Amino acid sequence: MEYVSLGRTGLKVSRLCLGCMTYGVPERGTHPWTLDEDRSRPLIRRALELGINFFDTANSYSDGTSEEIVGRALRDFARRDEIVIATKVFFPSRSAPNIGGLSRKAILAEIDNSLRRLGTDHVDLYQIHRWDYGTPIEETLEVLHDVVKAGKARYIGASSMFAWQFSKALHTAERHGWTRFATMQNHLNLLHREEEREMLPLCRDAGIGVLPWSPLARGRLTRDWAESSARMDTDEVGKRLYLARTADADRRVVEAAAEVAAARGVPRAQVALAWVAQQAGVTAPIIGASKPQHLDDAVAALALALGPDELAALQAPYIAHEIAGFE
Repeated sequence: MEYVSLGRTGLKVSRLCLGCMTYGVPERGTHPWTLDEDRSRPLIRRALELGINFFDTANSYSDGTSEEIVGRALRDFARRDEIVIATKVFFPSRSAPNIGGLSRKAILAEIDNSLRRLGTDHVDLYQIHRWDYGTPIEETLEVLHDVVKAGKARYIGASSMFAWQFSKALHTAERHGWTRFATMQNHLNLLHREEEREMLPLCRDAGIGVLPWSPLARGRLTRDWAESSARMDTDEVGKRLYLARTADADRRVVEAAAEVAAARGVPRAQVALAWVAQQAGVTAPIIGASKPQHLDDAVAALALALGPDELAALQAPYIAHEIAGFE
């Protein structure tokens, strides 16, 4: 496993981050396909054995049970000072005033809730899950700075938003001397490349670590176009991310990935992930794993160097898409 700096920070992370939305109590939240604790722990342990030291979850995943499962597993299988724990804040756990969002009240409550569930006194990376249109960015940035200065988070990051919003946040933090965002977790894969237009150039220029989510397009890049899965059938978010109006072009991308994989003699997942990992400025794609083979394929993808002709074949069918994943 290779380890790299997280943006301009001194923090070293593995070139893969294990996304932990897959791990949580299935009856809690909106992800019926999640794995319970007994099935989750072996996968987290396997990730550590493969050299992955970077784990990403969120306060909203499976009503917080993802944080609980991940926290217990990492306490049992790893040394705290050798691993990097990331979590996120924004989405509400229930419908009520002041629950959710990025106000001072919400963030100060949610960081403590996350630390309690994770069983640690700090997280290494605390990320805003989305842009909060109802809270001034100055309020959010100041309280995130306070969270860092209180020792409850080492670094802060952001997730899917418009480049102008992220640029505004970076400028505002610099103007006030507040803690600067170190990372951007965004939606990037062969079926959604809109981040190439503005966000990725901004991150490269500003020295921001890029942590793409859904690098395999929620499994769509790993199987024939007509095939489905239990997760795909129940994944309401995925249905909003990949729309019927681009289906013909998306199908051609999936077919191109299958052809490159067949020529290389490797699984399609390796090709799709290798493409994301090779994009300029990408620090660590966030991978999901519900089977040990998913982890093995992800690690193997880091060694799969796609050539110019392969990259051209993979990218040629793409057409412009509507921005998806900011809501």
